[in-house]
Amino acid sequence: MDEECQISKSRYVNWRNKPAIEGQHGGILAASFVLVVEVLENLAYLANASNLVLYLSRFMHFSPSSCSNIVSNFMGTAFLLALLGGFLADAFFTTYCIYLISATIELTGLLILTMQAHTRYLKPESCLSANRNAKCQEVEGGKEGLLFIGLYLVALGVGGIKGSLPPHGAEQFDEETTQGRKQRSSFFNYYVFCLACGALIAVTFAVWIEDNKGWQWGFGISTLAILISIPIFLLGSTVYRIKLPNGSPITTICKVLVAAIYNTFSSKARNAAVSTNLHPTSNSSESNEEDSKAKEENKTEDLSFLDRAVMNKSSFTKFEVTIKQVEEVKIVLKIFPVFMSTIMLNCCLAQLSTFSVQQAATMNTKIGSLRVPPASLPVFPVIFIMVLAPMYDRVITPFARKITKTEMGITHLQRIGIGLFLSIMAMAVAALVENKRKRVAYVNGLMNSNKPLPITFLWVSLQYLFLGSADLFSLAGMMDFFFTEAPFSMRSLATSLSWASLAMGYYLSSVLVSIVNHVTGIFHHRPWLYGINLNHYHLERFYWLMCVLSGLNFLVYLLWAKSYKYGSKGTNGSNDSQMLCRSSGV
Repeated sequence: MDEECQISKSRYVNWRNKPAIEGQHGGILAASFVLVVEVLENLAYLANASNLVLYLSRFMHFSPSSCSNIVSNFMGTAFLLALLGGFLADAFFTTYCIYLISATIELTGLLILTMQAHTRYLKPESCLSANRNAKCQEVEGGKEGLLFIGLYLVALGVGGIKGSLPPHGAEQFDEETTQGRKQRSSFFNYYVFCLACGALIAVTFAVWIEDNKGWQWGFGISTLAILISIPIFLLGSTVYRIKLPNGSPITTICKVLVAAIYNTFSSKARNAAVSTNLHPTSNSSESNEEDSKAKEENKTEDLSFLDRAVMNKSSFTKFEVTIKQVEEVKIVLKIFPVFMSTIMLNCCLAQLSTFSVQQAATMNTKIGSLRVPPASLPVFPVIFIMVLAPMYDRVITPFARKITKTEMGITHLQRIGIGLFLSIMAMAVAALVENKRKRVAYVNGLMNSNKPLPITFLWVSLQYLFLGSADLFSLAGMMDFFFTEAPFSMRSLATSLSWASLAMGYYLSSVLVSIVNHVTGIFHHRPWLYGINLNHYHLERFYWLMCVLSGLNFLVYLLWAKSYKYGSKGTNGSNDSQMLCRSSGV
């Protein structure tokens, strides 16, 4: 055990590429720099993303459905590119380097957007028609190109940061000790807390600046935030411990899969199967020792077809693999269904940045004499997360540990399952609120008007509260789950699956909008989600559809959770799925 611990520690270096020293590198202090940087990074990102749908509609003159798709695609791309950041950190660079490169790219994109928002001739002509319902000319040509270049440079930078910063913080803790694992779990809770802190500033101060002082100032705040985050991150350089890249995890996965498929259909491999098991071949003592160790300690019976990848090595040397590599690929394939099950949850979360903001924009946004920008609605779940995250870490988790007698208390899969269930409730609430909003518009004869409806926007905050709670449980649970369960060489990439799930959710949202419009356009005179006036949309039907799909997804997730077995380094207990099913009433 001491030898294994020493090998594990040798995989880390300091920022000068010298071996990390225990007690001098890593720990809470090093992770604290990451948490402060995340506040600034999320402020820079959400200051624009949360209000972007209104910028595109009011200043770039896109239609509501076009705005929804543009924002969904932008945010989806940003989160999907986290996979690229995680891959590069694992394979070629380090999380330290990837953050610095990505922050510089995001800064460049924000400078472009700030310049466009500040310069009149880089924006479309103002809509000067006296008719408020007149359609303004959408941004086009070079101006449109500049807009999308800025947006997707920001997306590339955000993706790299999301793919490198969480694993960089988690790597500061020693996984060989119970205390280190508990601190790492707490880190992910406080990481979500810092996400909320940045979001709080973004959806209050930054959004107010954008709505009242101009978007050039809003983009300027984001630019300043990401600029300040870089030197703060560098201040922690002397205490960071940095995981050395281990080569491409994608190559390992592909190599094992190709070798398994080849040997499955190779008659020579099938004939050699028995002799390979009895007299395993090896081209090096190192490979033989590694395979022997894997057989004794790590070999599992799950996904046994992958075991064929180690048969007949000598005749297929290009794809020669070890049992250790096979076991690593098994782990990745086993966590993949959990990743797939969370996509629908994030499709629901995508509505907070699109249709929910547009709903609030049609309602009375005043609280007393204070006018609240619609894009500030996320303040409700953000405050709730900021209260719940420390409470979860300091009160709920210790209490759960005493009850369950396990290290984690509430396991990763249970947390994710709670988030999925809350997303179902959120969509049901959203549908009921939209029914109420449209009923008010109809009763007051405002179906064809752009005037604010005599109903408070606080009704929409209910769906924000449910989805915000779902995000807290699911995101922290996913990041901790993927980091803990993944092989050492694939941790950054695996942790990035949490953000890739968000990306797929945003893309799925765009696809669902298009499919719903296409199908309903065939059977009805007007599609559900089409036009300029949101009062003419059948948004409540779309939300009910989301509710049904989320319910079906939750049932599928329970089946996967019931069959999942944690890896040998997991500390969650074997009865996790049974507890999850009982807590869900299944």
